[in-house]
Parts: sequence; C-alpha cells; structure tokens
Amino acid sequence: MRKQVLALFVGLLTTGLFAQKNEIKTAERAIKKLDYKTAATALKTAEGLVSNMDAKMKAKFYYLQVQTFNATQKYEDAATAFDNLKETEKKSGRKKYVATAQPIVDKMIDNVRNRAVNLFTKDKDYVNAAKDFLLAYTLDKRDTAALQNSALSAYNAQDYEGSLKRYMQLKDLNYTGIRTIYYAKEKETGVERNLGSKTQRDNMVRLGQFKEPRDEVSGSKRGDIIKNIALLLNRTGKTDEAIKMIQEVRAQNPNDLSLLLTEADFYIKLNKMDKFGEMMEKAVKLDPNNPILFYNLGIINSDKKGKEEEAIKYFKKAIELKPDYGDAYISVYRLIVSKEEAINKQMEGLTDFDKYDELEAKKKLIYKEALPYLEKGDQYRRTVDTVKILKSLYEILEMEDKAKEYGDILKKMG
Repeated sequence: MRKQVLALFVGLLTTGLFAQKNEIKTAERAIKKLDYKTAATALKTAEGLVSNMDAKMKAKFYYLQVQTFNATQKYEDAATAFDNLKETEKKSGRKKYVATAQPIVDKMIDNVRNRAVNLFTKDKDYVNAAKDFLLAYTLDKRDTAALQNSALSAYNAQDYEGSLKRYMQLKDLNYTGIRTIYYAKEKETGVERNLGSKTQRDNMVRLGQFKEPRDEVSGSKRGDIIKNIALLLNRTGKTDEAIKMIQEVRAQNPNDLSLLLTEADFYIKLNKMDKFGEMMEKAVKLDPNNPILFYNLGIINSDKKGKEEEAIKYFKKAIELKPDYGDAYISVYRLIVSKEEAINKQMEGLTDFDKYDELEAKKKLIYKEALPYLEKGDQYRRTVDTVKILKSLYEILEMEDKAKEYGDILKKMG
C-alpha cells in the first residue's frame, strides 16, 4: 500500500512538473510570436505551480511574466514579477534573467514616468498621476523625485492621507532633493539649456553644438518636505503633532524662515496670537526687509490695549519697505482715528458748548492727521468704503471740492 501511495505521489509530481514546463514553453513560444494574450493565459495556469518549481524554472517564469506584463502595460504586475525574479536569483546565486530583464524594466520605467508627467501636466488627472509616480519609484528606488511627485499629485487629488504617507517616506529617507543641473549655451541661439546629464552635456559641447558649460547645484527641499508634512498633519486634524514636528526641525534649522512662518500660521489657526507675535518678532530678525512681517506685527499690536503707537510704528516700517502697501496705510489711518473714541466719551451729555467746540476741534485735528494715510490707502487699494469715508472726511473738514470729487467717484462705483 505504501508503495502504491509513493507511486501515486511521484506520478502527481511528474505530472505537475510536466504541466509547469508545458505552460512555460507555451508562454515562451507565444511571446516570440508577440501573442501576449496566449502567453498571459499560460502563465496564469502555471502560477499555481510556482511553489513546486525549482529555482531555474521559477526565475524563467518570473522573467516571462515581466515580458508579458510589460507588453500589456500591466506595469504594477511587471514590477512585482521583477522583484520576485531578483529575489529568486539572489537566493539561487544565478543572474541569468535579471540582467536580461533590466533593459525591459528600464524602458518600462521611462514609459511610466512619461505617462505620469502627461497625466499630471496635460490631463490634470492627479489620482492616476500619483499612482504612476509611485510606481516609477517602486520600479526604481533611486528615483526619490518620483516619490515626491507622487506625494504632490496625491495632495492635488485631495488624498491627504496618501500624500502624508509619501512625504513621511521622503522624510525617513532623509530626502533633500539636492541635484546638479548641467547647463550649456546653444551656439546657434545663445540660449542656455538644461541638458539633463553631465555625459549628455559634455557630448553636446564636444560636438560643437553647445558652449560655456556650467554646473548648478539646486537648493535643499528638506524644509519644504517637513513643512508639507506639518500642513498635512494639521489638515487631518493633528495640529499638535504638526507644531511639534515643525519645532523639532526648526531646532536643527533655526534660520529657516519658511519653517518659522509655517509654525506661526498654526498659531493663527489656534487663535494663539501671543505665540504668533513671538514668531513674527523672530521672523523680522531673520528677514528685516520683509514688509509683510512688519505688517503682521502691526496687526498683532493693534489688538493690544496700550500698544497702538507700537503698532503704528510697525505699519510705517512696512510702508517704508513697500511704499505702495495699501493695507498698511489704511491700518495707520484706523489707529489714528481710533483716538477720537476718548474724545467722544468726553462729549457725551456735555452741556458746556465752548468745551464741546474745543473737543470737536481736537477731533478735526485727528482727522487731518489720519487723512493722508487714508488717501494713500485709497490710491493703492481703492474700495467703496475708502471712497465713502474720504468723502465724509472731506465734508467734515470743509474740503468741498474734494468732497464733490469723491461723491462723483462714488456714483460711478455704483
């Protein structure tokens, strides 16, 4: 009985081996004829027998899969097959099929990259662009730029969790995005072009088509990666984690203004204006010629009792740096005019007409002081409100011609 069972097992094993070889031969013949449909069917049948294959046959099976999936543009399946092929030959010590499959995979990577670029730039199909960029990275782990493009595409597709996951991968890989760009000037036009690689650039120069070669090293994108992670954490409701990440990275890069401003923005969202003000103070030290930073400091201080003069100082600094800063002029106007509140309180219920006239005169002096700032604000950022207020001020200050002029402007504005 034992012999019969053994004979049956051997028979089944022999039948299995025969079936493996038969299906693989069928697939091989079909591929030679470019009949990938038949090849795919044969390989699908043989797939259930992979565990019984020896290393040599298994490697051949995966190699045929790479060819078939590539030809039918099932690139993800081709990538998996290639990984299986590499693992199989690594274990066996053989390197027959990996070397033969590599050019196929290289071409496939180019196809995937090109398809991803077209999906992103032409079709605006960010969902599938994200998938293809990620596949390009899966096929070539050296192409971390493809992983970054996948993260960006996922973000544009509003797949924030997917985008966050890929940006986190880049962070863990210590990705910087620093690369060397190889430029040269085209002799015929004099236009400088990026020629892709050093070899390509040097060859074009050697052939006499280009001249004046130069290299340029791009800046690090590490800060942008961390900033994007923090923004995505915040978007997905993890603001505390976002701030913590920004703070950890800022500790290593204290002079990175972009990271500092990102952290500051989180404090606005959390309504922690004191913390926001602290960040703005640090920011102006890093970038003392940035009018927006001084404007923000003005806004922060204008909301604090007793800090009005300091706020005006910051707004005026913003104007000094950006003479056409309409919002800053209007902000100065508002703070100066706010001084009339104290006078209005004194005028409430006042029966002393001489005192009333005296206070009214003081208010006019305030309006005269504020007027030039509103005029400038209106010049650079006109709205219906600025025109209305100016018309009113001109009437109060008995500037009849200007009041009429602004009345006409108001009518035209509807």
